[in-house]
Amino acid sequence: MSDLDAFDFLPLQIDPKSKAISSAHPSASRALESELAALNNLHRSLHALDTPHIVPPPPVPVNPKRSANINKLRESGNSEYRKQRYAEAVKFYTLGLQMALARPAWEPSQLVREELHALYSNRAQAHMHQGNWPEGAIDAEASVECKRQGNAKAWFRRGRCLVEMGRLAEAREWVTRGLEFEGEEKELSELLKEVDGKLDEEKGRRDA
Repeated sequence: MSDLDAFDFLPLQIDPKSKAISSAHPSASRALESELAALNNLHRSLHALDTPHIVPPPPVPVNPKRSANINKLRESGNSEYRKQRYAEAVKFYTLGLQMALARPAWEPSQLVREELHALYSNRAQAHMHQGNWPEGAIDAEASVECKRQGNAKAWFRRGRCLVEMGRLAEAREWVTRGLEFEGEEKELSELLKEVDGKLDEEKGRRDA
């Protein structure tokens, strides 16, 4: 039996004032809660329009205030980073990410990807300076998912984090993939040589 042949009754309730929908079942799944949160967020976004109760506007132009605020948060993070206040930089980048991710669903996805890839990559670098290698690796990968080509810094940063965590085989696979997208990029090429050297050392110790 396919999923289309099944019917699951979901007890839902709607708030008479806010019109927000929630589950009436105390043990609702996380997946359901996530879907309801997205639906309620879309409802609030539609009501926040200057001309509510009409079809959402075309993808452009976007709200310039949100774009300006995201840029300001990124620049504030960069400023803290240059002062070597890396924890503060992470906070600003995180606020910028939250604002970018909260864009209405009808705004251009490419705009969101451009904002996210830069913020994730910058936050990865700030994490790396604090020795937070797992967090840096995750952020760098998220940056690459938003923009795979022309994003050599994020490819390099995740590769470096994997090396620092001792995950050399994964690092080699990752950097090799990065070079496929970025060509013979200097930092990535040098990192690949470093990883191959470390792998040869490990093999030599095992064979000794």
